[in-house]
Amino acid sequence: MDAVPAGPLLDRVRRARQRGVVPDVILGDVLVGEGPRDALDPVDVTPDELGQLVDGGRRLPRWVVEKGSFGPGYVQLKALMRQEGLVTVCEEAACPNIQRCWTRGTATFMIAGDTCTRGCRFCDVTSGKPMLPPDPAEPGRLAEAAAAMGLRYVVVTAVARDDQPDGGAAHFAAVIRALRDRLPDARVEVLIPDLRGNWDALEMVIEARPDVLNHNTETVPRLYRRVRPGARYERSLELLERSRAAGLPTKSGIMVGLGEELPEIRAVFSDLAQSGCEVVTVGQYLSPSPQHLPVERFYAPAEYPALAALGESLGLVHVEAGPLVRSSFEADRVADQMGAGVV
Repeated sequence: MDAVPAGPLLDRVRRARQRGVVPDVILGDVLVGEGPRDALDPVDVTPDELGQLVDGGRRLPRWVVEKGSFGPGYVQLKALMRQEGLVTVCEEAACPNIQRCWTRGTATFMIAGDTCTRGCRFCDVTSGKPMLPPDPAEPGRLAEAAAAMGLRYVVVTAVARDDQPDGGAAHFAAVIRALRDRLPDARVEVLIPDLRGNWDALEMVIEARPDVLNHNTETVPRLYRRVRPGARYERSLELLERSRAAGLPTKSGIMVGLGEELPEIRAVFSDLAQSGCEVVTVGQYLSPSPQHLPVERFYAPAEYPALAALGESLGLVHVEAGPLVRSSFEADRVADQMGAGVV
């Protein structure tokens, strides 16, 4: 990195590291932290960017800003989605990877409407009371769109539908079956809500046999009431445990930057491993608007490899960690880590 004055900034960085705000870092020739020096990720962090890590603030560090152009693939996919009346979580949740994924012709479908019955304070999906039940024609339209895109790995998620007795589980199962019929060689990953702990409903999804069952724990237990008040940490763990016991490869994901502490992340990794979860995604929380929860801090790029190593040391098969990693980030490649087949 650029030359850094060793006085006030060095003292601020040391204090910030003691608070857990910045990782081990080399300032000039001075190692701040435990090291070892040669284990640090060689990321060029400028003094200005380091100041963002130390002091916080709303301006985004460059490593959480995905750059790219809206190429032909993006335009064609957007047109196909509108033509088929389909919704993607890429758009609804303001995913920072949308340009990258859509330009190469991949997307995560969101079923059962565009209005979620939950009011999670981190999420940009519209919340409220859905006006209509899930569309019974949607599974067929989605399968046709996936075939038109030539997908070999399809990710399907949904808004929470607590207004439905089964939480939308039967609709998930119908989509899985439609994809199996239309694209028998494609793998299917589903990212499901907690179904309010309705395990009979969960069995509907399990019986449809997706290749990967994903359910996000999102954050550490201490922050649930503030971050996702409609959910329960123990319920999420039980959902994953039941799914794994039924023979499905399981996956989960958490966000960082909401005020969690490293021992809490360690405990979540351990709990997930004990539940049988095999893969976990870890990415930086980015506040969608001033009305959502603020970012408590930005994790530096060098911290993510350490988080991945921590999770894998606790028994997880694979931890996909990075500033822009999201639940369905390169899902086909990540699924290969758990032996879910070969693309």
